Amino acid sequence: MAKNCEFKITGTILTITIDLSKKQGVSASGKSEVIATTEGNISIPGNEAIKCGLNIYTPVKK
Repeated sequence: MAKNCEFKITGTILTITIDLSKKQGVSASGKSEVIATTEGNISIPGNEAIKCGLNIYTPVKK
């Protein structure tokens, strides 16, 4: 399931909303802090044939 990602379809337009102030923790490699992720490819709500793979992150401050 997607973390910090909201999908909305209006007609033929897909809008993805992400709260950039939320953090999901450090990535498995430890190099990035995850803001939002679909954790792999997922189907777009209402259309199983369309897939989305999304990762929003920032480098970890050293």
